[in-house]
Amino acid sequence: MNWDVIIKWLPRLADGAILTLELVAIAVVAGLILAIPLGIARSSRHWYVRALPYTYIFFLRGTPLLVQLFLVYYGLAQFDAVRHSVLWPYLRSPYWCAVITMTLHTAAYIAEILRGAIQAIPPGEIEAARALGMSRNQALVYIILPRAARIGLPAYSNEVILMLKASALASTITLLELTGMARTIIARTYLPVEIFFAAGLFYLVIAYVLVRCFKALERWLRVDACQGR
Repeated sequence: MNWDVIIKWLPRLADGAILTLELVAIAVVAGLILAIPLGIARSSRHWYVRALPYTYIFFLRGTPLLVQLFLVYYGLAQFDAVRHSVLWPYLRSPYWCAVITMTLHTAAYIAEILRGAIQAIPPGEIEAARALGMSRNQALVYIILPRAARIGLPAYSNEVILMLKASALASTITLLELTGMARTIIARTYLPVEIFFAAGLFYLVIAYVLVRCFKALERWLRVDACQGR
């Protein structure tokens, strides 16, 4: 193992790791915002409310992220209407294509997590809220969503880790996140073992920090729930 080479290129790998964190942070936060109405609609008793989000989720979960990334980055450029639209400066950028694709992809999974969490809430809690005079919207805001957040947090944390690893696919559209930066360095040094080993360590450290943060958040939510009783 050539440690001198690893140390030499650590700053460049760190730059790639920062871009990776940026992509993942935007995707999982924006995906969560998008997933909330989708998850609520998926848990509806009415089929016509569930139909549209079901179709969206079925397509995004049923196709690989790499295919979706290529469709956005390469596919949209085939349409004249897209190239002449105000969105073209963003859609021709690999950064924004990666952000958009990762956000849409993770939103589908988070929506299913939220649907499952909502349906896992004991019916008695919802009935108690309605018995206290809460409207459906009030029960949703004050009872259902907070309880669903606690139930779904472990699954959401797993989705964040999965998106961290999936962000490596952004390198296929010339984006120099951590994996893309590692591939660029390897093209110069011809030392794939050392560089990929260093990149893997970056992923491990980031994943470890994320896991610890989510564990702390889970403990805090459990304590908060106990104090609220």
